[in-house]
Amino acid sequence: MDTMSVMRTLVAVALSAIALAQPPAANYDEAKIAKYTLPDPLVFADGKPVRDARAWRQRRAELVRLFESNIFGRSPERPKSVVSEVLAVNQTALGGKAIRKQVRVWLDGTKDGRRMDLLVYLPAKATGKVPVLVGLNFGGNHTVTTEADVPITESWVANSANSVNNRATEKSRGIQASRWPIAQILDRGYGVATAYYGDIEPDFNGGIDQSIRKNYLKDRKPAADEWGAVAAWAWGLSRAMDYLEKDPKVDAKRVAVIGHSRLGKAAVWAGASDTRFAAVISNDSGEGGAALSRRWFGETVKDLNTRFPHWFAANYSRFNDKEADLPVDMHELLALIAPRPVYVASAQEDQWADPLGEFLSAKAASPVYKLLTGEGLAAEEMPAIHQPVMSRIGYHIRGGKHDITEYDWARFMDWADKWMK
Repeated sequence: MDTMSVMRTLVAVALSAIALAQPPAANYDEAKIAKYTLPDPLVFADGKPVRDARAWRQRRAELVRLFESNIFGRSPERPKSVVSEVLAVNQTALGGKAIRKQVRVWLDGTKDGRRMDLLVYLPAKATGKVPVLVGLNFGGNHTVTTEADVPITESWVANSANSVNNRATEKSRGIQASRWPIAQILDRGYGVATAYYGDIEPDFNGGIDQSIRKNYLKDRKPAADEWGAVAAWAWGLSRAMDYLEKDPKVDAKRVAVIGHSRLGKAAVWAGASDTRFAAVISNDSGEGGAALSRRWFGETVKDLNTRFPHWFAANYSRFNDKEADLPVDMHELLALIAPRPVYVASAQEDQWADPLGEFLSAKAASPVYKLLTGEGLAAEEMPAIHQPVMSRIGYHIRGGKHDITEYDWARFMDWADKWMK
């Protein structure tokens, strides 16, 4: 290949990367949203109504299968054994505020398989078992804390000023600490556990070769209804739960799963598919997470499948520009969490994630919650900025952009104080 051809190829690759990095044109005009009808979570596929908790359990199983087949993909069963090892314990972490554990979890239950490193902080002064908030992070455990003895991840990371050849460097230590206010969480009496999502599967199309999915799919590609990366990350959260159930200082009956953005999608699917999680918190999870798909506002199903084809089951692409043909919508994903509490959070400037669509999804999940508990979302209209709704289905919208902030965490813990303590 001559020099000019090489340059043209490099330019094409660069332009492709830029296109993927920038959100495509989207609809942000409410007047352009066509009238839509949401599927009823309390009606079976054959048209029979759901009238009680027993019937809901059957309907719930039906909905889980629909979400697996059409959106997230089927995941493997829980490994027969939990294989984990506590690598290090610091009894005086964060200036004596925390007990910090670094735990290695082998995802498929064998030490020959892929592993995930879990970073756990527990309040040092706690006298009994503590509730825990668990979620995945975007850059590696070393990015959520400035503590120098938390190892830098060895897994693949996206190239940036803080990495070299897809490997993290010391420059990235603590760069995500604002998204994980660990000291404040501990002060509220909660523990916090996190793992790098790239330990489970690196976030790029083709990352399956370095993914836990590869362990189960052998050398073949996933079938059209088998799990994508979001389901793999959710499955990894359940493996974190496997360990937390074993930790004598953790109250395994009070573990909430939390996630932001694409990891909010994973957290909601983890909570919907694994009932061991006592509560679920979604922050700015948007399309494919808490937001309604049929609204055609901000990010769409086609956007997801075009820009991130590895995230979902291949079947999901059948609904590109055909959201009305989906047999489910995301209010039913939230309903799968019932009767356990769920909290949905949005940001005013994050129109890409459709804040109103997230609120309307929470509202549309309410009938299931009311059937099972008598209480759903305690708001008929979308609340004002910084006016959180603290019902069993919780919701807030804050000012600002797509992010997870100390304000968000404070509201999550205010809500969790009511439903998890």
